[in-house]
Amino acid sequence: MNKIIDAHVHVYPESVAEKAAKNLGEFYGFTVQCKGTYEDLKAQAKETGTAGFFFLAVATAERQVEKLNYNMANLVAKAREDGFLALGFGGLHQDYPNKRGEVARCESLGLCGIKIHPDIQRVDIDDPRLLSVYEELESRGMKLFLHMGDDRPEYRYSEPKKLARVLDLFPGLVVIAAHFGGYRAWDEAKAHLWGRENVWYDASSTFWDVTPEKALEFAQGCGVENVLYGSDYPVMRLADYLELFSKLELSEPERQAILYGNATRFMSICRK
Repeated sequence: MNKIIDAHVHVYPESVAEKAAKNLGEFYGFTVQCKGTYEDLKAQAKETGTAGFFFLAVATAERQVEKLNYNMANLVAKAREDGFLALGFGGLHQDYPNKRGEVARCESLGLCGIKIHPDIQRVDIDDPRLLSVYEELESRGMKLFLHMGDDRPEYRYSEPKKLARVLDLFPGLVVIAAHFGGYRAWDEAKAHLWGRENVWYDASSTFWDVTPEKALEFAQGCGVENVLYGSDYPVMRLADYLELFSKLELSEPERQAILYGNATRFMSICRK
């Protein structure tokens, strides 16, 4: 069995998990397959041999930010106690008043960076309200995790060209661009992001939407050494997404790098 680190996971408190998973499905127009709870994720991890996770928070309102990040730190600690490798990315809302201070607090809580979901938060990647976040992350060596892409005209907040502008402003900022740099906007990702330094990509929410041949093109175009495996739990069961990944005609070293090796390397730079 391959070693796996799942670099794109969302987990919700038991009390709100069912509602949160339903809302996620309604936003994207699909049925979320999993419960969205840590216990459900842990059980599926045992089935698939998943050894670790990157946990991602999303702040849909400014009032959520502090509690959300405190809970994220506790989740990471719980996962580590259970023997998993784990990183946590806190959430920040564009209207939160003390964004620099909250980045610093996230660092003190042991979180490695910040996750922004531009489409759900309804904020452009390059919105001026977020620039202080990026500057603070860059100065502290913390990382930025971004949802990327959408093909619906009303959700163009996360266009790859907007990330390209941010990268030009903050050349030292390390970014994980989710969904191979642009969910259903992969041609735009190729045009604006491929080949840029300090950009990593995750492979989540892609394999069920494109052919294995097209997904292989994305992985090799982004640079296999910069691609992190991710399921986008709770969207799909871990075993089902892993089965889709297995259809890519990668060499065994490439497969191992995406499933595990690249994530451990990313974790090592987060510790510096």
